[in-house]
Amino acid sequence: MMIELLTAAADAAPENRFGFWEAMEQGGAIAWFIFGVLVIMSVGSFYILITKLLEQAKINRQWNAVKTNFWRAGSLKDGATKLEKNSAWRQIVDDAIKADEEHGKMTDHLEAHDWMHGSLQRSTDSINSKLSGGLSFLATVGATAPFVGLLGTVIGIYRALINIGLAGSASIDKVAGPVGEALIMTAIGLLVAVPAVLAYNWLQSRNKRIAERMNAFSTDILAHISSNGQVKPATMAAAPAAKTAAKPAAAKPAATKA
Repeated sequence: MMIELLTAAADAAPENRFGFWEAMEQGGAIAWFIFGVLVIMSVGSFYILITKLLEQAKINRQWNAVKTNFWRAGSLKDGATKLEKNSAWRQIVDDAIKADEEHGKMTDHLEAHDWMHGSLQRSTDSINSKLSGGLSFLATVGATAPFVGLLGTVIGIYRALINIGLAGSASIDKVAGPVGEALIMTAIGLLVAVPAVLAYNWLQSRNKRIAERMNAFSTDILAHISSNGQVKPATMAAAPAAKTAAKPAAAKPAATKA
């Protein structure tokens, strides 16, 4: 008899359902809109992260070809043919060759040198600008996603308090449940922002290393052109010397006794 009474009381008691979907249903169109914005931010962040990593990996792979094949060629034009077409390094070489062809048209040698240096700088800047494309979106997501989630939380708490006021009940189950549901949007905002910030910092550090290599490469090309091919990168110049030093000296023939 007691078990039947407890079962009947449990069936008659209102069931409090809490969770993400219940919070979204109570939040209405505004909650779904904010959630949609956060989803777009998250998908866009991971898309930029993947595409930029692939782009950086391609440039780093092409850099190995520059180190091994480019400087072994007899001229810049021959070296350019050993690089992949439409690559960042090929663009710098092509711009350098074009600048070298127009270099002789200037009468002032100092101005011509500055113009050529500026041409190579513009080439590297354009590549760095392309590599940085999309990173501003990651920075924006990292800065605004927590506030977007907080907006959803504020709206959720507002709706919960209104419903509590209309019901005329302020018990702990009536307050804690809806308020706890509203905090879900803040958690989602943080989950979107943290990966975006980490991806932004990581991609920026990788872009910085690529930019350093490009600046060094353009400087080596400028020195190579200005010296009519006499000056090459320090790594290439040191390689033959290292091989010579590593080569063992020829053994002298032993003196024969009379």
